[in-house]
Amino acid sequence: MTSIGFRSATNDDWPGIWKVFAEVVGAGDTYAYPPDIAEDEARALWLHDGEGRRVTFVALDGSEVVGTAYMKPNAGGPGDHIANAGWMIRPDQAGRGIGRTFAEYVMERAREASFLGMQFNGVVSTNERAIGLWESLGFEIVGTVPDAFRHPEAGLVPIHVMYRAL
Repeated sequence: MTSIGFRSATNDDWPGIWKVFAEVVGAGDTYAYPPDIAEDEARALWLHDGEGRRVTFVALDGSEVVGTAYMKPNAGGPGDHIANAGWMIRPDQAGRGIGRTFAEYVMERAREASFLGMQFNGVVSTNERAIGLWESLGFEIVGTVPDAFRHPEAGLVPIHVMYRAL
């Protein structure tokens, strides 16, 4: 296995990020973005410029983007000390440990950016792999919103709000 590297994304990384984003979001089972989202809209949502505390990252296998993540303040003003983040790993790369290592990398960047905690606002309850990963990394489910996600196969399912101190 080639070792996986992580770094802040650049505009030049967008084509690789878009491939991951389009495949993950297109499945319609983990993110509350429209499965047929337009590329320019996806770019505006996901690709942060790296200025300040809003950063997009890439996971690279050699020069190939195999995952992407973002980090930003979960709220503004008096709530800006808590980070929000999202991850996408290319489905054909699942099981390689990329998600865990990438999560550890991004959490360290969040600590360096003076975030005191990290909150996920909507982890789909059927995404057991993600929930298991986050719980193994110290995140807790701090709230559940019933019927908040229209899963393409399971119908209306809950989402979880997850949190951990950094």
